[in-house]
Amino acid sequence: MHPMLNTAVKAARRAGRVIMRYASQLDRLTVESKGRNDFVSQVDHEAEAEIIDVIHRAYPAHAFLGEETGRHGEGEFLWIIDPLDGTTNYLHGYAQYAVSIALYHQGKPSQAVVFDPLKNELYTASRGAGAQLNDRRMRVSGVSQLQPALLGTGFPFKSMENLDVWINTFRTLVPQVSGVRRAGSAALDLAHVACGRLDGFWEFGLNPWDMAAGCLLIEEAGGLVGDFCGGQSQLDSGHIVAATPKIYNELLALIQPHIPGSWCPRS
Repeated sequence: MHPMLNTAVKAARRAGRVIMRYASQLDRLTVESKGRNDFVSQVDHEAEAEIIDVIHRAYPAHAFLGEETGRHGEGEFLWIIDPLDGTTNYLHGYAQYAVSIALYHQGKPSQAVVFDPLKNELYTASRGAGAQLNDRRMRVSGVSQLQPALLGTGFPFKSMENLDVWINTFRTLVPQVSGVRRAGSAALDLAHVACGRLDGFWEFGLNPWDMAAGCLLIEEAGGLVGDFCGGQSQLDSGHIVAATPKIYNELLALIQPHIPGSWCPRS
């Protein structure tokens, strides 16, 4: 295992211990609202602090972008962290949440970890070295057509600005596939695409920490990931589509007619 990936795994497991320690006392947690349907708890703060502490001790010159603490530092190495993706699920005792940690080197993904502490499932990837689930090689599914595909998604819930766009894509895709799931943790949904539990995924308005690790997991597991315009700006735009190679283009083609022109400006 790459030394930097090993550090990320250690940090993710430390955060996972924080998450599980509080899981049996949810009614005692201090919860704040960052905005409409956007919550943060003391678990988020403590888990992020644990992650940063582990990584900073190993790599004190590296920069961080955390959901709760924002960006700190500059340089060619940037750690992108979501200490608890699926906070609302967690606060309701709904078993779909994860720790997400990605390392970007000179603007490109290098290492990725998504850790599901409840199931003790560890998804990891290093650029050019493949992806693993609990140290066993994982691959995207072999689905070659949309009809039998199971897709994941996330609908707008903080801002209703893109709700109509999402509804139109949903209306188009539902008749074309075997099912659509909305579980509430984009990081874990992307990991599930990487290991073949889901065949594809699309969502609008995500943050970089929601998907930075998941993107590399999918690519290293043999899948494709990008934005709705056929490019690779998903971390900047917040709009993402991911799938197995044989259905990716068809999935993207069904989504694109519903995308506002302003999202894909022509140069």
